[in-house]
Amino acid sequence: ILALVSVSAQAQEPLAVVVNKANPIDELSRSELIDLFMGKYVAFPNDDKAIPVELKGEHEVKIEFYQNLVGMPLSRVNAYWSRLRFTGRKRAAVFKPNEEELIAFIIANEQAIGYVPQSLITEDLKVVYILYE
Repeated sequence: ILALVSVSAQAQEPLAVVVNKANPIDELSRSELIDLFMGKYVAFPNDDKAIPVELKGEHEVKIEFYQNLVGMPLSRVNAYWSRLRFTGRKRAAVFKPNEEELIAFIIANEQAIGYVPQSLITEDLKVVYILYE
């Protein structure tokens, strides 16, 4: 029961889009985030390469992220990427199995950008956008 309460509480908190603390970007707009995570752009607004870091599979945080960011269920986002792969476009994202590995990747890579529940933000991360429900 405690695990369910924990997951439920986590799902209710805002999601933060974060980068490495050394990344020169301080803030991104919602449309810039959509462009980065939906593959329209592969660089930050300053033209530095961006590496989106995502959670693998049907992770609850990933479902919430896409619903809040683009207003689509994860199944539609996955279908979108399947269509793009069919046309030969590759996805530049890196996939991690859990938030801890996602955070570790961002801390180790100045070009990385990802999303985590706000409670998991550390001093090694810089928040560039907060997604509220």
